[in-house]
Amino acid sequence: MYNSVIIVNSESLGRGDDGVGSGLLGVLLRKIVASPTKPDVIVFYNSGVKLLTRGSRFIDILGALEQYGVELLACGTCVYKVCGQNSLLVGRISNMDEIGQILLESNKVLTL
Repeated sequence: MYNSVIIVNSESLGRGDDGVGSGLLGVLLRKIVASPTKPDVIVFYNSGVKLLTRGSRFIDILGALEQYGVELLACGTCVYKVCGQNSLLVGRISNMDEIGQILLESNKVLTL
């Protein structure tokens, strides 16, 4: 059973200006790192998987979350379709079977 899971499905937070959304996502991720309460899992799918790959400005923040024990899962199909290959620098490849099971077993699911 998981207490909390966060879903990240894009490279920015919210809709509208992607630059503003990217900045907001960075602020939120840093707040999560600094918080005593952290999610059990963060799931990345669609273009959100880019955050786990080379060129992402959030690799250090996400790596810190991983060091705190937060599991970072990337949809494998999304990684291969969006990035063209397994290019993860943090986290691990997962699939919708595992992701679906995690979501169903979680007390709280937050979508960013």
